[in-house]
Amino acid sequence: MSKATPRRRLDVVVISDVHLGTYGCHAAELLRYLRSVRPKVLVLNGDIVDIWQFSKNYWPPAHMRVVRHLVGLLAKGTRIHYLTGNHDELLRRFAGTRLGALSIANKVVLDLPHGKTWLFHGDVFDVTMRHARWLARLGAHGYDTLILLNRLVNFLLAKVGRPAGGAVEGGEKPGEGSREFDGRL
Repeated sequence: MSKATPRRRLDVVVISDVHLGTYGCHAAELLRYLRSVRPKVLVLNGDIVDIWQFSKNYWPPAHMRVVRHLVGLLAKGTRIHYLTGNHDELLRRFAGTRLGALSIANKVVLDLPHGKTWLFHGDVFDVTMRHARWLARLGAHGYDTLILLNRLVNFLLAKVGRPAGGAVEGGEKPGEGSREFDGRL
């Protein structure tokens, strides 16, 4: 982003489920967005770093650029609330920790112009997380495997001159199922 492009000044930005450290993370897109805004308060609402899938073997430069940008926001005075989620649940033991403008918590209540707003990660409602944690972790590993498989298939399709596709695609055109569903609402 060029320095001439003004950043949108926002009171609060909430970001969730980034999953840094995984193949499915869209770190470059996130960084592009973060560079376009100047929030007073940034809420990182769980699963920012995917500790379940974390591997020292996979931490691309784009993921590190996101972390550096977040540190830069802290240095410029943005208050950051890191709320824990299921994929970064190991951080729950640090709930209540404050490091300058950074706080780690399980939930936060923000006093906004329209009233108080309670924010927390949605895993508190996930029955699987409460009763079959192993199944949730298995699903996370399966998802990462599908992401890798999808990249391989798209690479092979590109080699034979075909357009890339999603790992899960039906026979319908994109949007047809969603239009049908929307019509029932």
